[in-house]
Amino acid sequence: MRALIAAATGLAVAFALVLAITAMGAPPGETSPEPLLTTVPKHP
Repeated sequence: MRALIAAATGLAVAFALVLAITAMGAPPGETSPEPLLTTVPKHP
């Protein structure tokens, strides 16, 4: 019985954490003005 209570408590805490993160909203998506380097630059 104790294990069932612990599992239910853990599930409730995890659900509350997901709800709290969802309530904060998504971070603003901003892109960098500079392109990302996808290749290694040539060595001198």
